[in-house]
Amino acid sequence: MGRPSRPMLSPGIIVAAATELIDAEGLEALSTRRLAAELGVSAPSLYNHFRNKDEILDAVADSIIARVDVSSFQTHDWKSALLLWGHSYHRELRKHPRIVPYLANGPGRRPAALAMADAVYGGLIRAGWPPARATHVGALMRYFVVGSAVGSFAMGFAGDETLDETRYPHLGDAHLLPEHQEAVDEGAFALGLDSLIAGLAITFDTITRR
Repeated sequence: MGRPSRPMLSPGIIVAAATELIDAEGLEALSTRRLAAELGVSAPSLYNHFRNKDEILDAVADSIIARVDVSSFQTHDWKSALLLWGHSYHRELRKHPRIVPYLANGPGRRPAALAMADAVYGGLIRAGWPPARATHVGALMRYFVVGSAVGSFAMGFAGDETLDETRYPHLGDAHLLPEHQEAVDEGAFALGLDSLIAGLAITFDTITRR
């Protein structure tokens, strides 16, 4: 028999399958045995590409961050750059909410995550932010974006038709929020991001006037 035209496994194939599994069933569903079964191979064959499950998780996390657009820090003023980056970052995390708790652990030595941090920090420094404050701004943005992707405010009211109106007189229509999940959650994120950047602009003006 001739050799196959392409290998059965590659890092990209493994990462894609792991991402699909996590998206469908959550972080707890991922194991090297389960992933190998999904790919139709033996578990040891995965170790030709990744040493353990944590390396696979890091690769999944980094593949998501690699799709976040940070180019605006080269082409726009810092406020517009933060806005564009924030929306891109949020958009990618919302596609994969079940990996977000792992992403929240920080960039570690993930190349794409470190490249994103470098682009943001560099852009803020070039704009005139002091190094310590640039670090604070990057961290603040990360807290806000990652936090927004952890869960849905609107879906938190699913099944609440029987709320006691004597105890919660202003939440009589709260059970309708899940029907408008995207408008509620995305609207809240956009408002929060706009407000955050507006507040940072005041801080920046104060710093640069000193």
